[in-house]
Amino acid sequence: MKVGIVGCGNISPVYLRVAQGFPEIEVVAVADALPELAQERAAQFGVPQALAVDALLQHPDIEVVLNLTPPKAHAPINKAALQAGKHVYCEKPFGVNREEAREVLELAQQRGRYIGCAPDTVLGAGIQTCLHLIREGAIGEPVGASAFMLSPGHERWHPNPEFFYQVGGGPMLDMGPYYITTLVTLLGVARRVAGISRITRPVRTITSEPKRGQTITVETPTHITGAIEFENGALATVIMSFDVWAHRLPCIEIYGTEGTLGVPDPNGFGGPVLLRRAGESEWREMPLTHPYAEQYRGLGLAEMIRAIHEGRPNRLNGQLAYHVLDIMLAFNDSSASGAHVALDSSCTPPAPMPAEGL
Repeated sequence: MKVGIVGCGNISPVYLRVAQGFPEIEVVAVADALPELAQERAAQFGVPQALAVDALLQHPDIEVVLNLTPPKAHAPINKAALQAGKHVYCEKPFGVNREEAREVLELAQQRGRYIGCAPDTVLGAGIQTCLHLIREGAIGEPVGASAFMLSPGHERWHPNPEFFYQVGGGPMLDMGPYYITTLVTLLGVARRVAGISRITRPVRTITSEPKRGQTITVETPTHITGAIEFENGALATVIMSFDVWAHRLPCIEIYGTEGTLGVPDPNGFGGPVLLRRAGESEWREMPLTHPYAEQYRGLGLAEMIRAIHEGRPNRLNGQLAYHVLDIMLAFNDSSASGAHVALDSSCTPPAPMPAEGL
């Protein structure tokens, strides 16, 4: 299908490069609020047209809009694309609040359009191998999990780090989608959340170029800790932070009645996948059972286009994205209220990928 990309910032080159390897994706135009950036990306990757954002959204040949804008623009661009009759695939998070995310879901249903949302790393070799092992009983019944993303913050390396500390950013809404989507993929739908959060430094100084020395006023919590209870009874401990200089914690582990599964970094597509069964004294690295172990951002878009052609739901659909957003927002809601937050949302976790790939 013919795809137009809105947002030509830091993440766009990898999408443009990987898209060239998927026959499902034909990028015909790019757009950005900065026209010179769109022109640069078009020239860099041989895209036929660099357009204004409104012109791209209204272009009659474009069937799917890939939305790579900053978080605050995700829902407005998604809605504009759906109103123009396009299918939409969006970078994470699905929205910065539940209200705007619900509006996108409702509009997609009204218009009969597909909507998908990153991260698509859960469709890669590493997470799919973990899903295969859990389903075949390698660790028995899942009992619990842990998920840790701890870093000192994005102002040390990102060229435009301000939005990471605005509403819609922070470690939970920026990096949390990788971890929470993985937990939902492996453990199923969540039931309730308990959380505590804080802003550690209200003002942060950029040390990356080209904005070195400029300061950022922090609008969203930068250290969040808490727990998720899943409908199957499994309990997950979660810490997401931009306030940690060093640690020795794993990315994700799944604990079962018959063993433990070491899940690879959910921000990547490959391994290693580690398994240690009850009674064993050593961890074993398990062979990957599925393809897509390298950098394949755009896999979720290709899978959505394949789903459109086959007339089935896409794996990374709006209901999944909304449920993940609902879980993430519940951590701060719980912190503010001092109580558990019961989740109203639900979804069908992504079906396993075919072992042979798309």
